[in-house]
Amino acid sequence: MRVIFMGTPSYAVAILDKLIKKNYNIVGVFTQPDKVVGRKKILTPPDVKNYILKNNLNIEIFQPNSLREDAIYKEILTLNPDIIIVAAYGQILPKNILEICPCINLHASILPKYRGASPIQSAIVNNDKISGVTAMKMGEKLDDGDMLGFSFLDISHLKSDEVFKQMEALASNLTVKILKNLNNIENFSQFDALSSKCSKIKKDDGLVKFSDDAKAVFQKFKAFYPWPGIFLEDGTKLLDIEFVGDSKSNDFGKIVNLDKKSFDINFKNGVIKILKIQEKAKKPLLANDFINGKRLKIGDIL
Repeated sequence: MRVIFMGTPSYAVAILDKLIKKNYNIVGVFTQPDKVVGRKKILTPPDVKNYILKNNLNIEIFQPNSLREDAIYKEILTLNPDIIIVAAYGQILPKNILEICPCINLHASILPKYRGASPIQSAIVNNDKISGVTAMKMGEKLDDGDMLGFSFLDISHLKSDEVFKQMEALASNLTVKILKNLNNIENFSQFDALSSKCSKIKKDDGLVKFSDDAKAVFQKFKAFYPWPGIFLEDGTKLLDIEFVGDSKSNDFGKIVNLDKKSFDINFKNGVIKILKIQEKAKKPLLANDFINGKRLKIGDIL
């Protein structure tokens, strides 16, 4: 079986690694172009390309700005794939490529929920207890193809980075299972009426206010960890927090408890424990160091 793989982040690396270790014939890998990263503006390859280079794999890498270029279509035809595996690639496959051979996407949600770019973060923000990975045959629209199989995961107590890590293992195992049984799997159409969409996460999505619901703030913290994180309007980052419990107090931003490792603050409908914090343009501090530096006490407004 001749396999083209399309993917970009670490989630995709885990799947590609599994396919290689299972001796699938990877005839080409498509990933996003290198990007300038950080203050020093260092040109950095995506995780998938980095994996191939570090392991000295003899696999041709393609990094087109768009799959709609005629030259890319002809290149894929030349590779003569039997199947295309897609995992968090970052581009929509055009119709002419979808018609070359079956294209299977490993999407990090239980479809038709959370079609789009941020299914893991969206599931956590919405306080879903269960999520997982769906293997589907790709269609022309966004994540709307027939479903081939699922793997489920309890995400109720996990932060985004933890879910991503566990999803990698689920997706890689599901990919191999689907490929082994591809000719015997019955396709299931998605019920579009139950679908929901999610967009790419932006830095501004991490903004929180003391007048926001405390449970919603905690879900945001888990969903946007480690990036973009959550932060107050003055730029102060809440680097590590816990949900303490419900509260009917309207004294938003008021410190209601202090101990050696943390301090508790009133948000709407509840109390949040702050364990680590970072003011704008300053270094991260443990809660106790922050309190001592500011000489804060119970009853003060942060």
